[in-house]
Amino acid sequence: MDNVLLSDDFKLGMERARGQEAEGKEEKGAAEGGGAVRLRRPERQQMAWVAQCPDDLVGPGHGVRRVAAVVEHLDLAAFRLPIKAREGVAGRDATDPQLLVSLWLYACVRGIGAARELARQCQENAAFRWLCGGVTVNHRLLSDFRTDHAEALDGLFTQVIAALVDKGVVKVSRLSQDGMRVRVGAGKKSFRREGRLEELLGEAERHVAELRRQLESPVGAGLSARQAAARKRAAQERQKRLQEAMAQLPELQRRHAARVKRTGGKRGEEIAGQAPRVSTTDAEARIMKMPNGGYDPAVNVQLAADVESRAIVGVEVSAEGSDSGGLSAPLREQVEQRTGGKVEEHLLDGGYLRKEDLEAAHQQGVALFIPPHTAQDRQKRGKELEPQPGDSEALRVWKQRMKSEEGKKIYQQRAATSETVNADLRTYRGLSRILVRGLAKARCVALWCALAYNVMHFAPRLLG
Repeated sequence: MDNVLLSDDFKLGMERARGQEAEGKEEKGAAEGGGAVRLRRPERQQMAWVAQCPDDLVGPGHGVRRVAAVVEHLDLAAFRLPIKAREGVAGRDATDPQLLVSLWLYACVRGIGAARELARQCQENAAFRWLCGGVTVNHRLLSDFRTDHAEALDGLFTQVIAALVDKGVVKVSRLSQDGMRVRVGAGKKSFRREGRLEELLGEAERHVAELRRQLESPVGAGLSARQAAARKRAAQERQKRLQEAMAQLPELQRRHAARVKRTGGKRGEEIAGQAPRVSTTDAEARIMKMPNGGYDPAVNVQLAADVESRAIVGVEVSAEGSDSGGLSAPLREQVEQRTGGKVEEHLLDGGYLRKEDLEAAHQQGVALFIPPHTAQDRQKRGKELEPQPGDSEALRVWKQRMKSEEGKKIYQQRAATSETVNADLRTYRGLSRILVRGLAKARCVALWCALAYNVMHFAPRLLG
């Protein structure tokens, strides 16, 4: 009976009929000698005295205890430095950063990437309640903490990597890097061209001015202070986002013009007609080709992993839709700074191949393992690594390296390392979608996920 609203009397009659039918079957079973059915039914009104402390909520071998133990061994002084709640100063106590770090790490371990969901888990899930130990948290506190301590979080990630290096787990002499395009919260329809952005910005500025005039006039006195502040804040935030979008246009227009010039011909004319667009909700997001073949607003998360241990040793977030934008050298330098070691071999997929990167790496004494681009001419396919008269020394050495059996064997380790790391983060650590705005905050989210990955896989080494 789809799309039919049943009356309460009809529903009650149906329930009574089912109950009488069930009683009839029980009586029939009893008459046949089976006896009455005995069932265990919930008694939700039964009072009980339970002697329990928060430490009894999880067992001694639960994974949340390992996360808490690792955090206890870390130096969190950088997170405590901005706290204004001090002895002799009025005000409420601040929430311990050790608790908040533990909550976000365990949330990423469990694949939770939203502050509201984490706040709900802290009320309903025994493991998160054990971490809280009676301390209450809300989604605003959790959200602000995740992205407001970028420098301290970066130092914490370095601290964990340094500990793994000291214990001989990470060596970074052979590094594997790959990019992962992650969907962001901006919608496709939020991308606007320059003309429309100017119109929206003008409207937002007029709205802010009109709102300010209304709030200062007697008519606006009917609003409470909270309502007035909320309206003013919303209007100013929208104006700020539009200003950020406008600030992105000059660089996008420069790149667009360079692409048109580089492409040329009829295809260049087609590209010239496609004016750059910027999102009005997340100015640093870009439309990128996703693994499913579609195009969505996303950021490019670059991850570097140690081939021997598969630990994540470098994280960066870029607005570049392609890995060929010179993303390999900066991440390699970041890894060397974090670990204090020297990267000798750098494994990358074909999307990173650039002549200038090969030349720079050769000068630095780094062997790049990158497959060549497939030749467009069918007759030249399979001969991409053949030496050419104009090849530089860096190109000649790279071609010899990739043609050798040893080079092919080493390069096979790239997929076994980077692809498994990417799949772990996307499937289990909550890096399937980033809901915060801006590259800086997106990098914080990526760092939390990478940190949780390292803690999850190397907790015994960190505690040993």
